[in-house]
Amino acid sequence: MKRWAFLLVILGLLAGCAPVKETPPPAEMVFMAGYKPQANLPFVGVYVAQEKGFFAEENLTVRIEHSPGGGEHLQLTATGKVDVTTQDAAVLLKRRADPGLPLVSFALIGQRGQQAYAALAESGLQSPKDWEGRLVGYKGTPPPDLLALMKLAGVDESRVELVNVGFDPRLLAEGKVDVYPVYKSNEPYLLRQWGYEVTLWDAADFGVPTLGLTYVTSDQVLAEKPEMLARFLRAALKGIEYAQAHPDEAVQVVLKYAGPETDADHMRYMLESELAEANSSAPEWKGVGWQTAEQWQSLADMLTEFEAMPAVDVETVFTNQVWEAAQQPLK
Repeated sequence: MKRWAFLLVILGLLAGCAPVKETPPPAEMVFMAGYKPQANLPFVGVYVAQEKGFFAEENLTVRIEHSPGGGEHLQLTATGKVDVTTQDAAVLLKRRADPGLPLVSFALIGQRGQQAYAALAESGLQSPKDWEGRLVGYKGTPPPDLLALMKLAGVDESRVELVNVGFDPRLLAEGKVDVYPVYKSNEPYLLRQWGYEVTLWDAADFGVPTLGLTYVTSDQVLAEKPEMLARFLRAALKGIEYAQAHPDEAVQVVLKYAGPETDADHMRYMLESELAEANSSAPEWKGVGWQTAEQWQSLADMLTEFEAMPAVDVETVFTNQVWEAAQQPLK
């Protein structure tokens, strides 16, 4: 009996001396939103993940920054100063093709493009064919989706006067142009707040392949830190899911970043608009963030057709590797 007691004591001492597995320190990374703080859905996913502790659950420390809006976020990501950013899919394709930035989408959040074309409802314009003989605005340069929309809608482009209108929707309200390019989750809200009902034309409704915002990283970070990206995406997608279930709380989180002077109703409109466009009815679609070669190839073909960019291998522009890893349970 004494012998067994002695053995139990020895085993207990050995168990007590066994090495304790320590949790590694949190991985540190930088996320830079592609624009100022607002309720763009990829931004919201990150804001909520930060505030609800989803990144902490993934053993991540995420520093959130915002781009000034001049495209710096892409250069910073390409050079490794930023780990993850956001970018419109069409712009990402063009920057990958020329000047060849080593950037890749690892989650497609917006299943449709962000932009549409608006007219005041009182104008009586019913279809793009009615644009003939009118002033149609664009921001910067005529975007390929506008040219594709007019072609597919049978518009005689020679009878449309295209004008650069910049970023002031008051030009539409004041009758300076007949059709104004809008971000669907933004300017329609402002115009309605000013008392104007609007008619919207979305290029995707006419068969134009368009895609929205993506989470973007560099080729190097993808190759060297795929597990970190998977942990980031798992938390961000959880943030998006939480925002969909708790939109009022999500808006309050946005205001923490955007400032108390920001219009909460505007942010709610933006969030709800982008949540509606984050889902797809395509049979091959597997969930928020999923993307396909067919989507990217269709978009690339449209962009090259309208001479917006040289040809590019779309397999270099996106990956589902991170999304698939993010579907695995947290370890």
